[in-house]
Amino acid sequence: MNLKSIATACLITALGAGALPAMAQDKAASETYAYGTHLDIDKVISLTEDSGQACGLVNAQITYLDSMGEQRALTYLKHAASCNNEGG
Repeated sequence: MNLKSIATACLITALGAGALPAMAQDKAASETYAYGTHLDIDKVISLTEDSGQACGLVNAQITYLDSMGEQRALTYLKHAASCNNEGG
């Protein structure tokens, strides 16, 4: 599975989660995902998420290049990666 597929799956998870509070603005400011946000992702650079949660919703960020080659960042909610490791 490639990063673009993983990013798409993470963003789909965020659809029902709603928007996150706005983050501090700086040169590489991150846009906050909201339902209906137009996504122009050409190449994923990185995917990160807050750590410390056993399982549940966590803040995550995708850094990517858009179709014009500009680097952008988007914050969203997703299920923690550790949720995938639980089971029976």
